[in-house]
Amino acid sequence: METTPQIDFQGMEPSPVYRQQILEHIQRLEDKFGRMTACRVVVEAPSGRHRTGGLYEVHIYLALPDEREVAVDRTPHLDERFQRFEFALNDAFSRAGRQLQDQVGQMRGKVKHHEEAPTGVVKRLMREDGYGFLESVDGREIYFHRNSVREPGFEHLELGVRVNFVEEEGAQGPQASRVMPIAEKAPE
Repeated sequence: METTPQIDFQGMEPSPVYRQQILEHIQRLEDKFGRMTACRVVVEAPSGRHRTGGLYEVHIYLALPDEREVAVDRTPHLDERFQRFEFALNDAFSRAGRQLQDQVGQMRGKVKHHEEAPTGVVKRLMREDGYGFLESVDGREIYFHRNSVREPGFEHLELGVRVNFVEEEGAQGPQASRVMPIAEKAPE
């Protein structure tokens, strides 16, 4: 880190024990991600305020390269576990770690890209037995069970309806583990 972390205690006397715990959390983030340039932690002592009376609040602000930042400043829910400093501290640093992981991933170009589900057409239905087959774009026949069909459900499927599906390898070949009707008929 380029600057010394700032740690502020509001509504309470600065505690060397709490300060050390905070520094240990900061060091773990630094060891894991190593991209922080500055850090500020504000600990608000429990107060008599109506909304968060009796709960610790821990706010964390991290500066990163490329003018990116991580901010954990949400007031805790009315959750009695936040009456304990250690719980509030662990919760705030856990949230900061998740945000920091996302930011570092973006900086490294490792952003998740969700592939679009493949498309198929319902070709055969065995309604009484509760299964069917669809044809994938590449011409393969893929089995699906009634429990794999999303709303409006297996009973509403018709031959020729387009579906998106998630394919996986079953005991007897490819099968669709999730079938989602697109609500349009395939061209004949």
